[in-house]
Amino acid sequence: MLKTFKKGGVHPAENKLSADKAILKLPLTSKASILVSQHIGAPAKIIVNKGDVIKVGQLIAQSAGFVSTNIHSPFSGKVARIDTITDNSGYKKEAVIINVEGDEWLDTIDRSDTLVTENNLDAKEITDKILSAGIVGLGGATFPTHVKLMPPPGLKAEILLINGVECEPYLTSDHRLMLEKGEEILIGTKLIMKSLHVEKAVIGIEKNKPDAIKLLSELSKKYKNISICPLKVKYPQGGEKQLIKAITGYEVPSGALPVSIGAVVNNVGTAFAVYEAVMKNKPLFERVVTVTGQAIKEPSNFRVRLGTPVSELIEAAGGLPEDTARIISGGPMMGKAIASADVPITKGTSGILIISEKEGHRKPIGNCIRCGRCISVCPMGLEPYLLMALSEIKNWEHVESEKVMDCIECGSCSYTCPANRPLLDHIRFGKNKVSGIIRSRK
Repeated sequence: MLKTFKKGGVHPAENKLSADKAILKLPLTSKASILVSQHIGAPAKIIVNKGDVIKVGQLIAQSAGFVSTNIHSPFSGKVARIDTITDNSGYKKEAVIINVEGDEWLDTIDRSDTLVTENNLDAKEITDKILSAGIVGLGGATFPTHVKLMPPPGLKAEILLINGVECEPYLTSDHRLMLEKGEEILIGTKLIMKSLHVEKAVIGIEKNKPDAIKLLSELSKKYKNISICPLKVKYPQGGEKQLIKAITGYEVPSGALPVSIGAVVNNVGTAFAVYEAVMKNKPLFERVVTVTGQAIKEPSNFRVRLGTPVSELIEAAGGLPEDTARIISGGPMMGKAIASADVPITKGTSGILIISEKEGHRKPIGNCIRCGRCISVCPMGLEPYLLMALSEIKNWEHVESEKVMDCIECGSCSYTCPANRPLLDHIRFGKNKVSGIIRSRK
C-alpha cells in the first residue's frame, strides 16, 4: 500500500502539460537584474560597483548573517548600476544590473559533462562549499541549505528525506530533473548525508511519476542506504511536515523544526545543486523553470540563468496569449501573481504559469455556510474559516493563539470552499501581522 500523510489534503487536477518536455537551455539575456534577496533571511551585501567587469560564477553579494546566503553572477559583462527593482512579490529590492557581454566563466568551475562520483572532503568541508555556493531550498521556500545542515545544539539528524513529490499542479521541473540528472541527484544526496552524519536517506516520489520512480530505483541500487519511496498522489504532500509524516509516520510538533524529530528535508533540485557545488565548484546561478498554462503554445522546462526576465521565458514558450489574465510565479495553489513579466527569475522561481481570463475569473464570494470542508482538508489541523474571520476583525492575539504560524499556505482551504471565500488571502495577511508581532517581542 502506498504511503501518504493522513490529515487533510486535496486532489486538484494535475495538468502536468510539460512532463514529457526535455529541459531546454534558454539563450542568454542581454541585460540581467540580480536581486540580492533571493532567500529567506538577511539580504546579501553587494561587493561589486558600477563599471566592474565580472565573470560567470563570481561572487557579487556576500552573505550578511547565518540565515543568509551568497549571490553569484550568472553572466559575464559589466555592472551597469546598483539599483532597486520590483521583485515578484511587488516589493522594491536591491539588485545588481549587468550588461551581458559574452559568456566567460571562472576557471575554477568544471563545465564538462563528466560525472564526478568521489571526493575526499569531510562533513564540514562539504557544508562550507554549500554555504559558499549560495545554495538554498529550490522547492520554493529558499531557506539557506547550510543552515539545515547545522542543527541547533542538542538536536541531531537521523534521516534525510529528499523531496521529489512536486505535488503542485502544472509544475514539472523536478520531474524532468530526476529523469535527466538522476545520478547527480543521488550523488548530491550522498553528499548531504555525509554533511549531516546520517546513515539513511529516502527519496519520496508520487506515483504519477512512474518513470522517475523506476529510474531512480534502478540507479539507487549502487548507493548504500539511499532508497526510493513511491507515494500516493495527494496535495500538499510536498510540504515538509506532510512528507515527513508520509514517509516516517512521525509528526513534527507545532512550532518545532523537523530536525526535532530527527528529520531533515531537501528538494531534488537542491540535491542536484549540491552535486554541482561540491563536485563541480559551480555556485547556484541557474535553475530549471517550468513555463506552462492551458493557453501556452509550447509548455516547456528551461534551464535558465538567474536574473533573466520572465518575459524571455514566456517568449521562448510561444509568447504571451492574448487572453492572459494573470502571470503566476509558482503553481496555481501556492504561487503568487506577478505585476509585470519584466521581473527576474530568482532562486525560488520553480515555474511560470499563465492563467487565462476564463480560468482566472473569481466567482462571487458568498457567506460561510459552516460546512467544515476547510477544516477537513487542512493538512495542519487548523480552522481556516475561523482564522479568516479573526483576521478580518484584526484580532491578532486570537489569530496567534489559533496557531496561524503553523499554516503552510497550501491553499487547500480556498480550493475546497463552496462559498468561494478567499480564506488563504486573509490567513496570509493575518500570518504576516502575527509574524511581525512575534519579531517585535524579541
